[in-house]
Formats: sequence, C-alpha cells, structure tokens
Amino acid sequence: MLKKRDDFEDILEERRNSSDLRYALRCYTPVLYKEVTPCDSSMLKGMVLQSDQLHFVINQVCKETGRAAEDLQEEASAILDEMAHCLQLSTVRFFAFILSKVFKTLFRSIRVNEEGIQRLQQAIHEHPVVLLPSHRSYMDFLLMSYILYTYDLALPVIAAGMDFMGMKFVGEMLRMSGAFFIRRSFGGDKVYWAVFSEYVRTMLKNGFAPVEFFLEGTRSRTSKSLTPKLGLLNIVMDPFLKGEVFDVNLVPVSISYERILEESLYARELLGVPKPKESTSGLFKARKVLSEDYGSIHVYFGQPVSVRSLAEGKVNRCQFNLEPRHIPRRSGEEIQSFVNDSAYRLVRAQEENMVLKPWVLLASLLLQNHHHQDQIVAGGQRGRITLEDLTAQALWLRDLCREYGAFLHWPDHTPPSEVVSTSLSLHQGLVKISEGRVQLAAEQAAAEAGIGEPQSSITPEEALLSQAVVILSCVSYRNQALHVFLRPALLASAIHTASSNSKQEVFNSFCFLRNMFSNEFILCPGDTVQDFEEACYLLMKTGALQVTQQEVVVTESGQRTVAFLTNMLDPFLQGYQVVCRFLCEEASDTLTEKQFIPAVRKFIIKLLLAGGLRYTEVLSSDLQKNALAALLRLGAVQKVKGVEQGTLKVNKVMVNSLEDTLGGKLPTQKAVAARL
Repeated sequence: MLKKRDDFEDILEERRNSSDLRYALRCYTPVLYKEVTPCDSSMLKGMVLQSDQLHFVINQVCKETGRAAEDLQEEASAILDEMAHCLQLSTVRFFAFILSKVFKTLFRSIRVNEEGIQRLQQAIHEHPVVLLPSHRSYMDFLLMSYILYTYDLALPVIAAGMDFMGMKFVGEMLRMSGAFFIRRSFGGDKVYWAVFSEYVRTMLKNGFAPVEFFLEGTRSRTSKSLTPKLGLLNIVMDPFLKGEVFDVNLVPVSISYERILEESLYARELLGVPKPKESTSGLFKARKVLSEDYGSIHVYFGQPVSVRSLAEGKVNRCQFNLEPRHIPRRSGEEIQSFVNDSAYRLVRAQEENMVLKPWVLLASLLLQNHHHQDQIVAGGQRGRITLEDLTAQALWLRDLCREYGAFLHWPDHTPPSEVVSTSLSLHQGLVKISEGRVQLAAEQAAAEAGIGEPQSSITPEEALLSQAVVILSCVSYRNQALHVFLRPALLASAIHTASSNSKQEVFNSFCFLRNMFSNEFILCPGDTVQDFEEACYLLMKTGALQVTQQEVVVTESGQRTVAFLTNMLDPFLQGYQVVCRFLCEEASDTLTEKQFIPAVRKFIIKLLLAGGLRYTEVLSSDLQKNALAALLRLGAVQKVKGVEQGTLKVNKVMVNSLEDTLGGKLPTQKAVAARL
C-alpha cells in the first residue's frame, strides 16, 4: 500500500516573477500561539533570570562551592547575554531580500508541501511547537526561516552552535534573525545548564515562537540520518511531563537536496581534512558556488506529533507531582526510554518523507558497477556502462523503490533517457561520459590530481584519496536511499551469511547484523521482529522471496533484487570487518580513541593500495567511528579508566569472532546472537 503524501508548490516561481524588495518589505503578521502578545528579548531574559529553577540551582552551587549568590547571578546574566536571540524584523527583511537573490541563483526550485504548512499554522495556534528539520547542509536553518516568512508563519528561534557566533557581523545578524547560541558541551557547568534549559522552556511554555533544533545535533556528512541527541528533546518535553502545558507539538521536517552545496567538503572531512572554521571571510570566498547549478530542493513538513499522544500509556506523569516543579531532577529509566524511543521515531518520520531524486538511484547503480571487478572492460576502465543499460537499470530500480514505498520524484512525463541525462549533467563533476558509456570520475580525479605536477610527485596514496573524494561524494547520494532498502538489505545479507535456509537461522543472522549496525542506521529500539517481518513482506511482495513456517528461500526471479540489496550493505560489512582486523592485527596496548581514526585510516590505505579491499568508501571516518562505537557497545572493546584518557582495551578473541561472523564464516549465528 503506497503512502499518500502531499503535493508540492515551488515558492521560487513567484520570486522569479515579482519584486524581491516588495516581498521583503511586505506586511508580516504571523499567527501566534493562543493569540499571545509578542515578547521582546529583555522581557524574556528577565523571566529566565527570575525563574525559580535558576534561583534553586544558584543556591545549590553556592552551598557546593562557597561562591556568592550575586557572583553566580551575574554569571547567569552574562551567559544569557551571550546565548539569547534578539529578533529584529528589519534584519529578517534584509535576509529575505538577500536569500531570494541567492536561492534563485543556486536552485531551480524550492518545493514545499503546502498542506504541511497549513497543518503547521493550525499547530502553532493550538499548542507550543517544536520544529525538527533534518540536517544535511548549512542552508537548512536559513531555508526554514525563509519558508516560514514566505508563508507568514511565526519565525522560529533556532539553536545554533557557538562557532557561528564567532563570525564577524554574520553572527549578530543570525542572532537578530532568531538564532540563540549554545556551547557544544557544558562540561558539568550547572549554572550554564540551568540558564540554557530555562531559556528554552520559557520560550516554549509561553508560546512566544516555535523552537527549532536539529535532532541529529550536527550536519550529517554522509546524508545518512545520525543517531539522535536527546538533550534538547528532554528539555522541550519537560513542560508537558510536569503539567505546565497541555501538549507540545513536534513537527519533523524533511529537507531533500538534489545536489548538496558542501558535497566535496564533506568527502574531504571524512578523509581527514579538517573542517574549515566558520568565518565571514570564508563565507565571501564561497561566493564561487553562486555560478553552479544545485538543482531543486524539496521541503516536506510532516504531521505534527503530539507529545501527549506519544506519552499515553508509556509515562506515568504522577511522579512529577511528588516535588516542586522548579527542582531539577534526573530523568528515571522510564522517561529516558520514552524520550529515546520518541527521538528514533521522529528521525524515522524525517527519513520516510525524504524525497529521492533520480540521481540517488543512478549513484547507487554506478557505485555497484564501479566496485565489482567483473565490470572491468577493455582498456582497464572500471565500471563503464552504456547509457542504455544504465537507463534500463534505473527504471528497474525506480519500480523497486516504488514497491518499497519510497517517496520518489521521477518525472513520469519525461522520457527516461532524458531524466537520466539531465541527472548526469547536474552531477558532471562526479561522472565521466565518453563514447556512450558512463562511469564514475574516480580515475579522472586521480589523474587530475597530478596536473601541473611532475608525475613522480603524485604518490599512489594521493591518487587514491583523490578517487576517494569522488567515491564518497557519490556514496552520500546513495545513502539517501538507504532507509528505503535497509531492512530488506539486512535480510538479504542475513540469508547470505546464514548457514542454511532455516527461518530461525536467517532470523538469528538478521538479529546479529541489526544489532551490529544499530550505531550506523536508524533502527528503532525493540523493533527487531517488526523489522524482520517488514523485510520478509517487502521481498515476498516483489516476488524475490518465498517464506514458509520453517524456511526462507530466494526465488529464481528474486536473484537480481537480492544481489542488489546485498551489494548495498556490503561496503558496511567490509568496513566493520577491516576495523576488527585492524584491532586484532595492528592495535597497540596504548591505542587511544583520539589515535584510532588516523591509525585505522593508514591501515586501510595500505590494504586498498595492495588490492586487499574492494570498497574505497571504507576510508570514511564516519563508518570507522560507528564501527568502534558498536564494538564498545558490545563490550568487545573497552575504554580503560585511570590510564591515558580514552585508552582502548581490545578483547581480541571477541573482535576476531565478530569479524568472522560478519564475513559469514561461522556455522551458526545462534551463539553469537545470544551472547550479544
């Protein structure tokens, strides 16, 4: 059953046909929560500084440290001055004018689901609202405010990192457009935490503006959803749990880019090139992006999710009546589990409403062609495929995506060959077309790395890293489709690694892989059986699988689908295996967490150059970090306390066993599944 989704409207169409200045200066009268009177920033600061919770924490810290209450009150006031937003309509209008110019230059269209906007307008009027956009680009929060201004909705106050505040002029302009600035970590600073949490709660409880933050905490460099961070979600749920508001509406927003502005920057970051520091001069240097075409953006405002309905039957709110509301309390296990479960379901809602463009399918196919040695053709060129074959494969994959319920934007009234050639031309930096054949521009990137240099000065390692930039850029587009194929791909890999067709054996293998990859993908806690059944259903629905009470058997016609799905997950399997191998063969007793990424990268480069690995994408630091996180969670690696900070102790027997199981070498997964 295909899910019914809203239609989109292009908000740039009107901008191209009317005055940007008139748009920026138009009458702006947004609907507010329960017709609340707008509150200026000094009033808001006063409410925070006079709050019972902040006074309670200050008195506590006084007793613990012996510091004077006046000093701590001054510190709280200084923290608030540094943190707080200061919305100025004149600055908002300036941004509206500038962004109209920029967006029309960069993008062909910005498509928004207007039914979602209407639902949001209603939600803002009825209850405090929290906006939860996906985070793939710096453009996200500018885009969100631009859209809300366009539709005459209340502008959000946006949680932003301190690094933005350091940008001359721009930092203050962001503050005047609704940004409030928070530290990346609080380091146990009770006063800072009290000011921050009270500031967010005060805005939310009084409904002065929607609160906006990124559940993932930071931009995803891989276009995969990141494991949700729970701090801010805890804070925004607190007023409901304590009975201070009747309900809070959480609105997941899915932002899908046809081409990501930071594409090659992300790839380089994943290969160990440091992230450039946010600066105003850096912003001006980035002006050259204005000459590029970045295709279209789709922004989908999801169904508002009521915290009251989420909590029904899961949380007993009576526990909050046992002590005054202003006394901070550590969340119990029940609350932590509820917030964690809610966070995962909200990120899943973001994923399900992500719009996939044709290039996502093409990138998936081109990567698989590139990595399989049997695709080598005359001249030693890897992964070359004719345009006709690529188009035919893309149509097959398009139909599979639709069967799996993907939100796919494929122009059905355009000839398929035109859809493919348009997508390839938009991403011409990543593909090479010659003599009617298409391949990734990886070898070309390696060759170009040596232009203007004596041939001997380009080392094999530099050539490999140049190729890896192209590969990882393509991987980020393939990853946009992972949530569609993930569960069937886990099942396909489980069938491949299980020692027999026994349904129990395959299920054990599925459980092992799902558990192993739960740091890598968004897999809701406690949904293992449901995920297995969904995977079986999708593969049976497309005729790829026959499932009985006892057996799981791949059909003749299903071989192609199962091979595609297995190949999709293979790079992750190989990445985790190579991390295990590194820890068993190369890791010293003094290896620290900080040294892990550079050391494992060096090990992988050596293996790739020797031809010992198939997938260049295992060089991604994101994959390596997730593999280490999984091994720490499973107890195969431990952080040693009391020695040099973050020293890793490796249980080589267990790591070796996990490596074997990932490779399907063990006769059964039963024992492993039980142990993990």
